[in-house]
Amino acid sequence: MIQSCVTISLVEQARGGPFVYWDDLASGCQQAAELGFDAVEIFAPSPDAVNPSQLRELLDTHQLRLAAVGTGAGWVIQGLSLTAADAGVRQQAQSFVRSIIDFGGPFGAMTIIGSMQGSWSSEVDRETALGYLSEALHQLGDYAKNYNVPLIYEPLNRYETNLVNTIADGVTLLQSLSTDNVRLLADLFHMNIEEVDPAVAIREGGDMIGHVHFVDSNRQAAGRGHLNYEPIVTSLREIQYDGYLSAEALAVPDSDAAARQTIQAFREHFA
Repeated sequence: MIQSCVTISLVEQARGGPFVYWDDLASGCQQAAELGFDAVEIFAPSPDAVNPSQLRELLDTHQLRLAAVGTGAGWVIQGLSLTAADAGVRQQAQSFVRSIIDFGGPFGAMTIIGSMQGSWSSEVDRETALGYLSEALHQLGDYAKNYNVPLIYEPLNRYETNLVNTIADGVTLLQSLSTDNVRLLADLFHMNIEEVDPAVAIREGGDMIGHVHFVDSNRQAAGRGHLNYEPIVTSLREIQYDGYLSAEALAVPDSDAAARQTIQAFREHFA
């Protein structure tokens, strides 16, 4: 059964980015539960920024699950990339992702690789960068098996990476890996930019889609842009998707309004 999820960012350096709650993990969990969300997705500056025992207590108290954890702070704060020209930086990037897997894994949470995938450049050509990325996804996907959760890889729009921009290209990348433990994140904002038809792309992704960012064309809460959700909903049902729809959305006009709009849209389409 498809379930609802909302994002909580604890990364001050990314303030203003596409996350619904910002100020406090405890209050974010409380507000998410009061609105009826099933789970939260956390973006932390580092794995030791959140006390696992306190997080477990928060989740239990509010009857929430931890759906996923992000790795973007590795890029935002430390400048780490899985496709960096420097081998030492690539190794540090993998170590950071492993630490996030170790943080989220005991909660049954998936780890997301988005901005840390990097890009190809004059220092690293496209073929080499994709090779570095494939190697990292293979190793990190196998590492995530220790917790019986998949690693989640996110195709981004062309303004954020020049490696993999569409679900179809993401499928091709995953099919080239030796590991079978990596799934795609279908982010409706990125897909609105890159896909000819997001609903068709979702069908093409099929069972390789392991997580969905439920957001509108303008990166605001679902229902505040121009996306047509009915074909998307139909495609998700056709592929028998049973994961989370997570609100990675701008807090516009504020966190409370964005969260309320998201849960209203979720109930409208998936009641």
